[in-house]
Amino acid sequence: MTVHIVARHIKLTKTLKESIQARVEKVQHYFDHIVWAQVSLTGEKKTCKAEIVIHAARQTFKSSASGDDIYGVVEGAAGKMEVQIKKYKERIKDHRDQESMVFALPETEMPVSDVRFSVIKQVPVQPMSAEEAAFEMERLGYDFWLFLDSKTKQINLVFKRQDNTYGIMQPVKRKVDVA
Repeated sequence: MTVHIVARHIKLTKTLKESIQARVEKVQHYFDHIVWAQVSLTGEKKTCKAEIVIHAARQTFKSSASGDDIYGVVEGAAGKMEVQIKKYKERIKDHRDQESMVFALPETEMPVSDVRFSVIKQVPVQPMSAEEAAFEMERLGYDFWLFLDSKTKQINLVFKRQDNTYGIMQPVKRKVDVA
């Protein structure tokens, strides 16, 4: 990681520069994707201000601190930076954990010999609207009805829900990942 240090109205000694470099590089232990860092030191009369900007992959972190001791100010800004990076890393970790959660249903094996079809009914599929299909389903006393949608020219299935409303199943052509 490259660390750029800019000092305004403060003498940047070798010791101060090495201290800043070491402290900012310590932040890299918490987050591996840091590209470069910039540290700005400003001195005004009896106060000092340090601002640290870290550029990481798709993220920028900023922290600042002020006080009368330049080493304490750098330590304070770096401490704030560590807190930000830890929070960000936790957020990323939580997000990944949520994405990787798989709600698996318990696998129940159905014995093949117990599946019996008592009726195989061939039904001519006619073009009609969803409302007409629901009417036809109700007329025949079924819980579902297969029909050809007159607008989309696709096979759809209208079904009656437990709350006495209707639902429609429409086929889509996309790959569904099953865990």
